[in-house]
Amino acid sequence: MYELKQITEHTYYIDCPAKIGLFRTDSGEVFLIDSGNDKEAGRKVRKILDENGWHLKAIVNTHSNADHIGGNRYLQQQYGCPVFAKGIEAAFTRFPILEPAFLYGGYPGKDLRHKFLLAQSSEAADICDPSFPKELEVIPLPGHFFDMIGIRTPDNVVFLADCISGRGTLEKYPLTFLYDVAEYLNTLDRVEAMEADYFVPAHADAAADIKDLVRFNRLKIREAEQKILSLLQTPMTAEALLKNLFDAYHLTMTFEQHALVGSTVRSYLSWLKDGGKITASFDENYLRWSAQ
Repeated sequence: MYELKQITEHTYYIDCPAKIGLFRTDSGEVFLIDSGNDKEAGRKVRKILDENGWHLKAIVNTHSNADHIGGNRYLQQQYGCPVFAKGIEAAFTRFPILEPAFLYGGYPGKDLRHKFLLAQSSEAADICDPSFPKELEVIPLPGHFFDMIGIRTPDNVVFLADCISGRGTLEKYPLTFLYDVAEYLNTLDRVEAMEADYFVPAHADAAADIKDLVRFNRLKIREAEQKILSLLQTPMTAEALLKNLFDAYHLTMTFEQHALVGSTVRSYLSWLKDGGKITASFDENYLRWSAQ
């Protein structure tokens, strides 16, 4: 864990639960793509940099989920480096309480205020800032989170953040977290058509060809869609639907899963209602959802 893997002459990734990208310039300056899930991840990154005699120039966060920004504060304190993120992601990075509050839909209790959902805050500038590293190409990848991006390095390696998951993960957890289902499907289409020498998803194996994995991710979205439509043949509340989905997928409910999968299910409901596939009505002060 936290092993440095070299892909091309200048591009690497650190193998950890949410892969950290690294681009090295000829002068030994380094740009990180994400920073891991906590202070300890930051320490391990610094150890790698020190062992190679590299200096951290900047961190680019693909999005503001805690497992991607958790090392920011430690590394920023050690190197005084800037952090960049796009739009809403920069705001969530500066004010990370927004992530568990958004997921829960209100003030998050102690069960949701921990490092897996609540990173330490760090200063973050928008990617439109003039000081953003010119060496890196930003690729919009919305859907999983508000303004998620990917990064293409000059030697044609693309870091894909959380826009695709590995087969094993999807087989075990078919309902992966999504904010905007329609945008996510659009992103999958763009990624499937994308050309690069190498692709590095944060939560799947790095590979030269990821088209089959993209299709598998799309398939799981469509399977979840059909499962929800099938369950909604009987009108029910979102909470009842969530319970039925957990039973169908043999998942175990926890506070974290209730927040993450519950938010995802509500996103599916919005998408299906906007698409005219389900309806919503109020019955005895319950909001009930029903397939058309």
